[in-house]
Parts: sequence; structure tokens; C-alpha cells
Amino acid sequence: MSGIGTQAALAIAEKVEAFVRDVVAPYEHDPRATSHGPTEELVLELREKARAAGVMTPHILPDGRHLTQRETAIVLKPSGLSPLGPVAVNTMAPDEGNMYLIGKVGSPELKERFLKQLVSGEARSAFFMTEPAEDGGAGSDPSMMQTTAKLDGNHWVINGRKCFITGAVGAKVGIIMAKSDDGACMFLVDLPDPAIIIERVPNTIDSSMPGGHATIILDNLRVPADQMLGASGEGFKYAQIRLSPARLSHCMRWHGAATRAHEIATAYACKRSAFGKLLVDHEGVGFMLAENLIDLKQAELMIDWCADVLDTGSLGTAESSMAKVAVSEALMRVADRSVQVMGGTGVSGDTIVEQVFREIRAFRIYDGPTEVHKWSLAKKVKRDFLKGQHA
Repeated sequence: MSGIGTQAALAIAEKVEAFVRDVVAPYEHDPRATSHGPTEELVLELREKARAAGVMTPHILPDGRHLTQRETAIVLKPSGLSPLGPVAVNTMAPDEGNMYLIGKVGSPELKERFLKQLVSGEARSAFFMTEPAEDGGAGSDPSMMQTTAKLDGNHWVINGRKCFITGAVGAKVGIIMAKSDDGACMFLVDLPDPAIIIERVPNTIDSSMPGGHATIILDNLRVPADQMLGASGEGFKYAQIRLSPARLSHCMRWHGAATRAHEIATAYACKRSAFGKLLVDHEGVGFMLAENLIDLKQAELMIDWCADVLDTGSLGTAESSMAKVAVSEALMRVADRSVQVMGGTGVSGDTIVEQVFREIRAFRIYDGPTEVHKWSLAKKVKRDFLKGQHA
């Protein structure tokens, strides 16, 4: 994958960082940043300012080219310095991954109709894959998918139930995974649609993503055949194209958030005194901040390593699993220590440290829980041993 070069990416990142710190961060206590994510009004206001600052969708160039994964990491990390940053500059999940997928798989007609409005930031999207456990549906194991797609003339009729569909409320574009007689399929749909019923939006531990994480019903949804993404039965293959980059972009954004939490905790420790000296001068506090630096650097290197693998054209399935586990667990430690350093202030809503802690706790589950990735890697260990038989 050709890119624009490190220096050009750093220049974009510098603009993104200045915008997020100076313009977006003051909105963090805006009442429109609700427990189910920022309201549409707030999203539109932030994005209008991002356009004016020239930082809308900064990882996709005006000519439609996507930055390399290594360059994307440079740009997406500063976008995450505020929980509202990815929303404002259009690098958030699931839109970032959906744009990448449509760009790779979509026909010119589908790109013009669906991708263009996402890249411009005029629309949000949702990815409909996860299904309720009580229905025996797909979660971390997509092969358990219960949602069906039946061909009826020149339309597909989709029925099923989905849950934890991030951003479904208020989204204008949907990518729906369903199972035809050929296997898994993906469909692009306009939202809202009367056949896509919002059953409920549960309260969740995180609150940075617009629209929350809805449970929805697909009730005889009719989708024109030309809105299938790719070919019937190829859905899992397309999901793999999206999967590794989307996992890694989560790591990038939350690296920015954890960096900001560490900055806030550091400032607190360097200004607050207790027992005769600054908190940072107490070994128990100073060592936690030192450990934060180590975890942040190791996470950064893991992100860059995986990005380099993806930039060779590899799917990077195992590498992205390793990165997702290592980075999510490291950033959780950073967020946890930041809360601890700040004591009572750390668990209050006075700063975003408490929110970052909640968001990264959820990140350890999103895009595959740590344990599922370890299980997948353990299977690879066994396969590789049986191939080599070196011991």
C-alpha cells in the first residue's frame, strides 16, 4: 500500500491534535454528551467545526486514497485524545471500519451512494452482526449467525434480531450480515427503515459513541439485490478484510484516550501535595506514572508493528489479535493507574479520566474479548507445532 509518507502524516496529525485539544475538549462536559453518546445536534456541531479546521476524515485523502495503516496510526492516536475527538473528525467506530470495507469491496455505484456520505461526515453508519445470546445467535463466533436472507425476485428478504449495534439510532447507512443458502452475506441499506425496528438501547459502561448500542429486529426487510456487498456466501471473507484494521484502529484511538488520562493524572500528581511533598514525589505514585509510560510505549510499538504487517497486504489475523490483547490490557492498566493516582477526583466526573477508564474497560470486550483472541492464538500455536514438530 502506497502512502503519503511519515512527515506528511505527522503534519495531518498535528492539525488533528490541535483541533481535538483546543476545540473538542471544551465540549467534554456539554450536557449533549449523554450516557448513550453525543446527540446528533452535538455531532453535527463538532463536525462543522472539523470541516472548517480542515480535519474531517483525516485518514482518507481528498482523492479517495486511504492512508497506510502506519500513517493511519499517526493520525488516529491524536484523534482519540478526547472521547469526542473521533466523533468530531470522523475516525470513530464503526464508521472508520465501514468506510474501509466499502472502499475495498463496494462497487463504484455503492461507493457513490453509500461511501461518499460517510467520508464527508454527513452520515453515520452501523454494522449489524452481533446477535442476542438468548437467541443462540452470533457473538464472538459469527458462524452462529441466525439472521436469514432469502432471495425473492430481485430483492433479498432479511429476518432476524441483532444486538449491541453501535450507532444504529441516528445512522443513515447500515451494513447487515445475514445468512443465505450460500453462506454469510453483507448488504448495504439506507437507514432508517420501517422494517428495522429499534427494540431498545441498553445502558452500557461506555458513553462515547453516538446512538448507543441498540438491540434491533429485522422484520421482512427487503433489500434490492444490487445492494449486496460483493457476492452471496462471501460475507465472512469480507468481514476478515474489515476485521484486522478495525481492531487496530480501536487500539489507535484508545491509545490517545489513555495518553490524555495519563496527562491529567500526571498534572494532578505534580500539583497536589500530601504528607509533606508533592504526590509525584511519593514512590507509590511516581512509580505508577512511570509504569504508565512503559505501557503506553509498548502499546504504541505493538500498534506500529501490526500496522506494518497489514501494510504488506497480509490479513494480519494473528498479529491483530496479539495487538488487540496487548494494547487493550496495557491501556486498561494505564487508565486504572490514572484513576488511582487521582484518588477521589479520579472516580468523579470532574475530569475525563473516569470516562476513559469506562471506555477502555469496554474496549477489552469490543472487537473480540481478550480471552477469545488468546483462544484463537492458542489454536495457532497448536497448528504451528503440528506442522513443525520441533520439540
